[in-house]
Amino acid sequence: MIEALGFGFMQNALLAGLLASVICGVIGSYIVVNRLVFLSGGIAHSAYGGIGMAFYFGWPYLISAAGFSLAISMVMAAVSLRNRERADTIIGVMWAIGMATGILLLDMTPGYNVDLMTYLFGNILMVPVSDIVAMIVMVAVICSVMFYFHGDLLIMSYDEEFAQVRGVPVRLLYFLMIGLVAVTVVLMVQVVGLILVIALLTIPPYIAEKYTNSLYQMMFLSTILGMIFILGGLWWSYTHDLTSGASIIFIAGFGFCLSLIIDRLINLRRKKVWERAHEISTPR
Repeated sequence: MIEALGFGFMQNALLAGLLASVICGVIGSYIVVNRLVFLSGGIAHSAYGGIGMAFYFGWPYLISAAGFSLAISMVMAAVSLRNRERADTIIGVMWAIGMATGILLLDMTPGYNVDLMTYLFGNILMVPVSDIVAMIVMVAVICSVMFYFHGDLLIMSYDEEFAQVRGVPVRLLYFLMIGLVAVTVVLMVQVVGLILVIALLTIPPYIAEKYTNSLYQMMFLSTILGMIFILGGLWWSYTHDLTSGASIIFIAGFGFCLSLIIDRLINLRRKKVWERAHEISTPR
């Protein structure tokens, strides 16, 4: 790995991965706590529509994809607030339509064949300096907004009714959070791909939630786990000549399965201790 870091593209990939870990660690923690994983997945896949529009109409990628994703995310947020019983169905439909629209527009783009695998798994080894600068700005914006509204977001995440009684603007903060998810997805798609965005937004926060006692701790541990997964995936892909994005996802998935096994062993141990204590305390 030290030898690999001598290459400029590997240094950019490492820096991009570390920044992605911070972004996804903060946003992903709110997503997991608020049980918005399916909605964030819908936004991520619907972003394909904006990508297709950018190539077909010749619009700037960031403006087109961000505008489309923000519009879709606002519709999804409104639907999930008004009709929560059917929200998953409507989000699933928009997910499929957005992705199909993007693929068809890419197919119809004259004289240009786009590799869809690039947008699914990204190409973190080809991250330009301009994208790294954009990610640094995004980290600053997301951290500033989230930490400024942290108190209200914390109350809203764990007790929405109490938050409304306290005068917290729940609906406004909900739309703000979903909007930041959409912008995060658009920025990260070019760097790490749609699938890796979803993996980084969900797997590290899910694991971190079980071993922390506060949202700040969850964000910190989630960021560290994301960095470990990315470092491990980059090392594995470099040493075995594998696709970097898929390698990172596989390492993250392995970490997820390992956490489930550890939880199972801990629960079995606690059960045995409780049964033993019950036997001792029960008179014969």
